[in-house]
Amino acid sequence: MNFAKNNQRPARGRAFTLLEVMFAVVAFAIATVSILALVSQSLDNARRLQRPPIYAEMLAAQISMTNQLLEGTSSGDLSDWLGDPGKGYTWTEDIAEEQSNKLFHVDITINKSDDKSVISQARVLFYKPQSPAGTLDGATGLR
Repeated sequence: MNFAKNNQRPARGRAFTLLEVMFAVVAFAIATVSILALVSQSLDNARRLQRPPIYAEMLAAQISMTNQLLEGTSSGDLSDWLGDPGKGYTWTEDIAEEQSNKLFHVDITINKSDDKSVISQARVLFYKPQSPAGTLDGATGLR
């Protein structure tokens, strides 16, 4: 029997170098961040689909169907205008005459009912020739 000691060195190239490991970790981190960004974006889109968005322009469309505008400020529950989609929201409108030719601007703000945070704001111009005289036409009182 040959019990001679084998003095051969172990074969090289069987382990990863530190540089190769670092490249693998960086590639894994980039892939993980990309996947998390996609998941976050998908969750945000799903959250938006759960409740229809409420925009001030929706209320402006309702106001545009009226024949007259009266200067002043008014507010109320949005469900009176929009039904179910408006539940939990309030609206405020401020109507003022822009020009003396019956051109009005309407500032519309929609807030959440519970915390009064602003959801949407818009300023819309309306020409309503059948409206009563405004402050620019010589009227002295607001509604």
